[in-house]
Amino acid sequence: MPELPEVETICRSLEPKIIGHRIEKIAVFNDKTIKSPSPQLFAASLQGEEITGLDRWGKYLIIEIGSSLVLVVHLRMTGRLLFVDAGDSVSKYARVIFYLDQGKELHFHDVRKFGTMHMVKRQQLDDFPPFQVLGYDALDQRLNLSVFMDMLKGRRGQVKGLLLNQSFIAGIGNIYANEILWKSGIQPQRTADSLNFREQERLYQAMRDIIELAIKHHGTTLRDYVDGDGNRGEFQNMLSVHGREGEPCLSCGERVVKIKQGGRGTYFCPSCQD
Repeated sequence: MPELPEVETICRSLEPKIIGHRIEKIAVFNDKTIKSPSPQLFAASLQGEEITGLDRWGKYLIIEIGSSLVLVVHLRMTGRLLFVDAGDSVSKYARVIFYLDQGKELHFHDVRKFGTMHMVKRQQLDDFPPFQVLGYDALDQRLNLSVFMDMLKGRRGQVKGLLLNQSFIAGIGNIYANEILWKSGIQPQRTADSLNFREQERLYQAMRDIIELAIKHHGTTLRDYVDGDGNRGEFQNMLSVHGREGEPCLSCGERVVKIKQGGRGTYFCPSCQD
């Protein structure tokens, strides 16, 4: 599933291309992609409107339409948003196509059909149910070290599970949780209340560093992810522990271990992380 760095990369790649374009019509090939309103009303409401902005919160992409509407997109496992020329070949996995002016199109591809789109009135965005339970975005400037430490108070669950909890911090998934914990030197099964001041500080800084570095390298492509131009990410070439079971730790040479945690694969170095 695309995580914060991938969605941010998509946002940055699409923003200069789609803003200012007018939606001439919309074709919906998979009704289940459109969660609200009905696919027919969705297409009719957006027709003729201009794309005015692009933003992100956690793993959600937010496309501003005209002065009053917002399109909230979640890519889930295999969703892709691609900006293409009119007349380019249409994939059999295209679920929604936005036909834009000036001979351009925005295609939503989704092999697994888990991706979602909601049309929301801008003044009601704060009441959008998924947003009501999201925590701070991992790159939110309001999320400083002091706020982060306050958020950790009273938490007793395992640290990795906390990083994956979107109501705690939005945007971090399995890949980056593994990388953050390796960089911070914290064993993923540690409980949040066992972290001392220095460990909390290291965890916060590692979160910022890993996320920002992954964005710099356009995200991680292990299978499906590409940006808005169809380009693969590069951060998979820089992963320190994720997917490296049995390989030497890049810091100490100890073999990387893989365990199951909450149904997900957790990779860590038993020597560097304690």
